[in-house]
Amino acid sequence: MGNHYKRILFVEDNNNDIKTTLVVFKKHNLANEVVVVKDGDDTLNYLYQQGKFAMRLPGNPIFIILNVKLIKTDGMELLKTIKQDPGLKTIPVVILSSSREEDDVNLCYQLGANAYVVKPVNFHEFCFKIKELGLFWAVVNESHPRSG
Repeated sequence: MGNHYKRILFVEDNNNDIKTTLVVFKKHNLANEVVVVKDGDDTLNYLYQQGKFAMRLPGNPIFIILNVKLIKTDGMELLKTIKQDPGLKTIPVVILSSSREEDDVNLCYQLGANAYVVKPVNFHEFCFKIKELGLFWAVVNESHPRSG
């Protein structure tokens, strides 16, 4: 399952952001499938094909969109776990956060994030950024051979 099957893992607990992102991706045909998980447990279960995701299609997503400010999960710890695992570390992780705090941005990059995108408050700007994010990571970027 290489790059031809564009599956994205979206780690987000804000229902409005989930709905908007899915609409933008569908409108622009940016993914065959966007798997939405709302916490760290589901994220790791998905990536390791265990629990309710034990029967999912094999292969890693072409990229992960991760909101590090999750209600039930420390997103920074989740990022660290992903980037320290030899089987997962080549999956690009894009941080989508409402925080512009320099410390947050720096820590995400130190933990291995591939990109950091600040969520715009304006709906149209949010849609534009999501479209551009999807275009780059799902279409323009050539994924690591072991990621797909």
